[in-house]
Order: sequence, then structure tokens, then C-alpha cells
Amino acid sequence: VQLQASGGGLVQPGGSLRLSCAASGIIFSRYSMAWHRQAPGKQRELVAASARDGSTHYADSVKGRFTISRGNAEKMVYLQMNIVKPEDTAVYYCRVYNWDRDYWGQGTLVTVSS
Repeated sequence: VQLQASGGGLVQPGGSLRLSCAASGIIFSRYSMAWHRQAPGKQRELVAASARDGSTHYADSVKGRFTISRGNAEKMVYLQMNIVKPEDTAVYYCRVYNWDRDYWGQGTLVTVSS
């Protein structure tokens, strides 16, 4: 199983960025997926999750600004980040999981700064 995250970079406050995560080696539709992030000196936290039934969950800090989406056919998961803030600066990790499997990608760095 491989998860390859991409799309990170430097973005100005108020700007937008889209993260992508390509999965291989799994039957994608059988998994829930999520984006987590870890800022310097802080614990890793859940940002957004998308269950197999299509329901979504967001951390309060990103509600209304970030959107998680998935493409089962292409085995992709996305995180659209809008109106970004300096406190969104972190390494972002994609994750796919179900009742007995849990896989993580390698992380992509997002830096929000002017």
C-alpha cells in the first residue's frame, strides 16, 4: 500500500491551496480517509475525514474553509484549503483506514506566510 501526498508549499494568508493524495494497493471504496496535520511543537491533529458513506467531519478550526473530497475511481483524496491562516502551517498527512487497516502517507508541508 502506498499513499503519495502532494500539493504543499508556500501560500499567503487568505489564499488557497489544494492537497492531493494518491493511493495504490487498496480497494479504495472500502476505506475511510482523512487528512491530519502536525505543526511544529504540537501534536498531530485531525483536520478532516470522509467516511465510506460519504459523510464528512471537520475540525472546528477549519470548518467553512477546508473541504475534503474523494475520487474512488481514481483512488484520490483531496483537501481544498481556502482562506488559509498562519496557524494552518503544518505538515499535512493523508490517511486511509477501516476496521482493521490504517495507512499513512509521508506528509506534505504547508507554510502560510506573507
